[in-house]
Amino acid sequence: MTASGAHLCQLIEEARREEPGALDRLLDAYRNYLRLLARTGLDVSLQGKADPSDLVQDALLKACQHFGQFRGTTDAELAGWLRQILARCLADFVRRCRTGGRRVGREQSLDQLLDRSSQAMERILATDAASPSGSAERRDLGVMLSDALAQLSEDHREVIVLHHLEGLGWDAVARRMGRTSGAVRMLWTRALKELRPLIDERL
Repeated sequence: MTASGAHLCQLIEEARREEPGALDRLLDAYRNYLRLLARTGLDVSLQGKADPSDLVQDALLKACQHFGQFRGTTDAELAGWLRQILARCLADFVRRCRTGGRRVGREQSLDQLLDRSSQAMERILATDAASPSGSAERRDLGVMLSDALAQLSEDHREVIVLHHLEGLGWDAVARRMGRTSGAVRMLWTRALKELRPLIDERL
């Protein structure tokens, strides 16, 4: 779903008034964003044990059940609130997986980790699109990037996620993708070239 920031603000108000379907449409607009954050929020050792989509579905269900607790009015405020809910879902999953080997501070750090991932998404854009009117009319940059990434091929999306969001060097990206370092660099160049117009149409 692609929506402007202004449209989402309107959806927030409609959801508060409990208009039919408004809350479902509103939360669905953040599905790609939360899925990407769930992916980057899991340790590599745990990524094979959970489908990020399942974690996102759990977070969206909790958001639906507790939407009355949300006090914000903007796209960015809702994105932040949903990030906190996702962090708690991730913490619950980590706790279930780590029987006897739970790391102190892991749960408390998840929200900060997701926040850093969201900021990393914004840095990918390297845009000066934050005009005076942008805060109200333009969507959260991290959410926009997630929606654009969802339109890329799997390989193009993967190379951007591994290099930019997971912070892996080219050799590590190459190992994860089963390619040479030179090949993943070329793939990354093509991926960014494909990504830019998808972002521009949302700005």
